[in-house]
Amino acid sequence: MTGNAIELSRVSKRYLLGDDYGVGGSLREAISSALQRSGRAAKGRGREEIWSLRDVDLTVAAGESLGVVGRNGAGKSTLLKVLTRITEPTSGVARTQGRVGALLEVGTGFHPELTGRENVFLNGAILGMGRQQIRRQYDAIVDFSGIEQFLDTPVKRYSSGMYLRLAFAVAAHLQADIMLVDEILAVGDAEFQRKCLGKMAEVERSGRTVLFVSHNLDALLRLCPRSIWLEHGKLVAEGPTQDILDAYLASGFRRNAITRYDEPADPVALRAVTVLDTSEQPSSLLRRDEPLGIEVEFEVGRSVPGLDLSVIVSNLRGLRVLDEAWSDNAPTDRGRPGRYRARLSVPAILASGEYSVGIWIGSAYESLLWQDDALQFRLEGSMRGRPDRVLTLQLGWQVDIQEEPIVPGR
Repeated sequence: MTGNAIELSRVSKRYLLGDDYGVGGSLREAISSALQRSGRAAKGRGREEIWSLRDVDLTVAAGESLGVVGRNGAGKSTLLKVLTRITEPTSGVARTQGRVGALLEVGTGFHPELTGRENVFLNGAILGMGRQQIRRQYDAIVDFSGIEQFLDTPVKRYSSGMYLRLAFAVAAHLQADIMLVDEILAVGDAEFQRKCLGKMAEVERSGRTVLFVSHNLDALLRLCPRSIWLEHGKLVAEGPTQDILDAYLASGFRRNAITRYDEPADPVALRAVTVLDTSEQPSSLLRRDEPLGIEVEFEVGRSVPGLDLSVIVSNLRGLRVLDEAWSDNAPTDRGRPGRYRARLSVPAILASGEYSVGIWIGSAYESLLWQDDALQFRLEGSMRGRPDRVLTLQLGWQVDIQEEPIVPGR
C-alpha cells in the first residue's frame, strides 16, 4: 500500500448528554427516552454538548507507527472509533486505505456466545478475509494466545486476561493493513505485555500502519517515531515522540524551588523542602553539570525511636531515580523531639529534564509522613544525543589493545 493510510480533515465529534445512541433498545427504553426529552423541553432546558473531537487534521503515512497521548477524556478513544467506523464524525471527513484491525477494549469485536475458535473466524470475516486465509494464520494465533485448551469454550466464560490474549492474537495476525490499539495492554500481565510490544514492533517492520494509544510512555518511545497530543478533543501538537512526550508531561508540571508547610507535629511534620544551587540559593532551574542540594526542614513533636527520613527524586515518567535515607550514614539515636534541618548533596549525575522530590518520614515499624510531590525542579543541559539516559555518571574507561594487527610482509 502506498500513499497515506489515514487522512482526517477537520474531523469533529459531538455528543449530547442524556441522549441514547443505541439502535437496538427495547420499546420501554424508547418510550422512557422520549419522555425524558419531552420533560427537558417542557422545562426549557437545552441539552449540554460535549465535543470529543474538534477540527482534527491528521495524516498518517502507510507503514508508519503513530503514538497518541493525552489525558483521560482527551478524545483518544473517540478518534479510534471514528477510524473504525464504530461511530461517524459529526463533521469533517475521515478516510482509511486498506483493512483496519482494531483492539479498542476487552469485548469489542467478539460475540460472547461463540467459542474462541468461532470468534477467530468471525473476526477474520469482518476484516474481509477468506476462510482459507484465516486457516493459514490460525495456528500462529493459537500459539501466540497461549489458551489453546479453552478455544472451544464460549468467550463469555473467559477471564479478562484470556479475552485479551485471544483478541490481541487475532488483531495482530489477521493481516490488517492498519492496526489500531487502545490502552488495552494495561489488562495483561507483564510477560504478555512484552510479548504484545514485540509483536507490534514486528507488525511495524512488516510495513503495516499502527496507531497506538497508550499511557505507557516508554512503549510509545520504543514503537512510535512520531506522536500526536490530544487535549479536550483538539490536536495540540504533533512531531517526534520524544518532543511530544516532553511537552505533554511538562504541561502538568509546576516548578517551585521551595515549599513550606504548617501542620502540627504529631509526632512529626514537614516545615519546608528546598532545592539549592551551588551558591546555596533556592532555585527551580539548575545546570545539569553542577551539583545541587535538597534541604528538608522537619519537626519532631514527641520522641520517635529510630526515626528515619528519605528523599526520593523521580523523573517525569515516574521512575524513581534516587532514594536516599538518613539512616544510611546517621547515628542510631535518631528521633528526639526538636526542629531539624537535613541536607542531601546530589552530585552532577542526573540527566537533563524535569524532576519531582518526594519526602518520607517514619521508622522501621511505621510510616509517619509521605509527601509524594513536595516540589519540582528542572536541570538544563545537553543530552548528548542520549535522551533516554537516567543518569550521566561519566564513569572512567580503560581500553587495552590485546593483539597488534598483523601487517603483511613484516
